[in-house]
Amino acid sequence: MKKLRLSGLLLLAHAGAALASGDTQAPDQGFWYLQTSVFTKHFSPDPDHNNNQDLLGLERNEASGWVYGAATFRNSFSQRSYYAYAGKRYESANYPLYLKLTGGLLEGYRGKYQDKIPLNRFGVAPVIIPSLGTYYGPVAAELVLLGANAAMITTGVRF
Repeated sequence: MKKLRLSGLLLLAHAGAALASGDTQAPDQGFWYLQTSVFTKHFSPDPDHNNNQDLLGLERNEASGWVYGAATFRNSFSQRSYYAYAGKRYESANYPLYLKLTGGLLEGYRGKYQDKIPLNRFGVAPVIIPSLGTYYGPVAAELVLLGANAAMITTGVRF
């Protein structure tokens, strides 16, 4: 947990330095996006649910809008999980907003929690995750919908 807090502080320090230097991404270039979770809310709370995901993800965003990446996090039952994905980002022409739709494989729901996500055959399940994001210079935030079960807010830095 301390390592994640330290990485979060380093991420914020990098974002602050980038904002101070005036770094921005040209719209015709791709970028990397390093993100972490800051808030999670389950729609049907359960005493077993974990709302501290400790997410750490790295994503490549191509100028064409194609996205691919990987993330590690603690799932709703505190099990270390992994998500490898690809998808598409749809930028607003007038505002610093975007929609993102990714799909990939999720691993990590094991034991008595294996059936908590659909199609979790052999411990790996296909998932589709939509999100709505905004950015200011290199700093970004997303509202991520986790099926019909939860929503998560992430923040990160684009570089």
